[in-house]
Amino acid sequence: MMSVDQDNPAALGPLGFGRFVKAASTAQLEALMGGARRTDVIEEVFRRMPEVFRADRAAGLRAVVHWRIGRADGGDDHYEMVISDGTCTVSPTRIGTPQLTLTLGAVDFLRLVTGNVHAVLLIMRGRMRTTGDLALTARFPSLFDPPKV
Repeated sequence: MMSVDQDNPAALGPLGFGRFVKAASTAQLEALMGGARRTDVIEEVFRRMPEVFRADRAAGLRAVVHWRIGRADGGDDHYEMVISDGTCTVSPTRIGTPQLTLTLGAVDFLRLVTGNVHAVLLIMRGRMRTTGDLALTARFPSLFDPPKV
């Protein structure tokens, strides 16, 4: 396994990063997301989200989704995702009014976006909170196709 202190595992690409997350322990992922590379990892994950976006499953959908990713200091990192006209764009700047807000910890975020845990399981276990449009909440996971690891 690569050293999470020296490398940015998110730069491995979706499949490589998914495998990294699957193989890593919770402690290793906590160290990664509590360390100096946290911002790099999160930015790379969001940069690649449009690559795994399934435009064919988003026909007619226009939505603003806000992500709140918890930090060890009690704060959150915030990102905005806009789905419109078959495209998905992401920004660290929140401008629009969200139809859905997803709030979860950093390790659960990594596992979710790499397909290593299902959103429903996180919600049922109280590890992810959703606020907003319930229909969009149910549909949202199907809009992305992370690599199978």
